[in-house]
Amino acid sequence: MKSLITAVREHDEAARFLAWPGDFDLDRRDHVEDVHLASGAALEGFAGDGAGGTYFFCGEGGEERPVLYADSEGGAALVAIGLPEFLRLLLVAPWWRVCRMFTAEESHQLAAEYLEDMPDLVPRRDRAAAALGLAPAAEGDVLARLREVALGIGKDFVLVFTPESEPYDPLFKD
Repeated sequence: MKSLITAVREHDEAARFLAWPGDFDLDRRDHVEDVHLASGAALEGFAGDGAGGTYFFCGEGGEERPVLYADSEGGAALVAIGLPEFLRLLLVAPWWRVCRMFTAEESHQLAAEYLEDMPDLVPRRDRAAAALGLAPAAEGDVLARLREVALGIGKDFVLVFTPESEPYDPLFKD
């Protein structure tokens, strides 16, 4: 079975959608600071965003590992358990970083802003999902899962700025 990272690299349209509006780039995997997980688990940068943020796999294994996002301003959050879950989040709610209430209603308002500038967003998203072999997910379900992961499971994934032994701030709060 082909990895999802390979699939993204092989499907230009999927890679373009993930790059924008998803702000996800597989060629930006180096974080701007020296960091580690407080637990001592392995941390592997595998992608980034245009503002200097980095996506990390946590622990040992493959694409099934938890995905942690760290921005360039000292904030971090666990955002998914496995790459398939994370890519569904990017496909359904690429504006997830500003979706602080984790609701479909809030996401619909944000989507309206994107649709003004990108009226073909939904068909592009659907083609990207199909190219990656990912089943569509309901917006409310994806955001509820983000909340569950970031505010629940994610409490065990504390990113630390290594030179000062200072933890990053949580991106999301209860």
